[in-house]
Amino acid sequence: MSGMAKDRKKIRWTEHYERTMEILTERGLLLVVGGDRPNPMTIGWGAVGSIWGKPLWIVLVRPSRYTYGLIEKTGDFTVNVPGRGLERACAVCGSASGRDVDKFAECGLTAGKSAGVVSAFIEQCPIHYECKAVHANDILPNRLAPEIAGAFYGSGDYHRVYFGEILGAYADAGRLGEL
Repeated sequence: MSGMAKDRKKIRWTEHYERTMEILTERGLLLVVGGDRPNPMTIGWGAVGSIWGKPLWIVLVRPSRYTYGLIEKTGDFTVNVPGRGLERACAVCGSASGRDVDKFAECGLTAGKSAGVVSAFIEQCPIHYECKAVHANDILPNRLAPEIAGAFYGSGDYHRVYFGEILGAYADAGRLGEL
């Protein structure tokens, strides 16, 4: 794992909010958990905001996913914003399990050493957010609108919702044009 690139600078967590949210819904972001053998997972759902006076990323992970056990162990994660050209990585990281595949190797991705969390970031992504889990809630089936439960939870594999305090947001200015 390489160290933080010198061209990657700390930014305000709100600086690229609009484009980050567009990419989340258009092609997905890459959630990475773990440092020794980091695992990226594509996410298409998430939110950024301020709760408890802290900037937070809110991400959802199903207990059946390999990432779930990792995040429970590390208590942190990074959210990485992929630029154009990483569509294959998003597809692989959204369909293969880290139990079976080293997705960094499979996709030709480079794990960078984060400044404030154990979990790695993806050097090829122009922006990444380093987050420490400060709370988690399980989706409660009896409190969920029936149309959402029916559309997204037919198998009963309800998400755990992680609230990650954004400890730092970083951008590689040379790659921002790839967004």
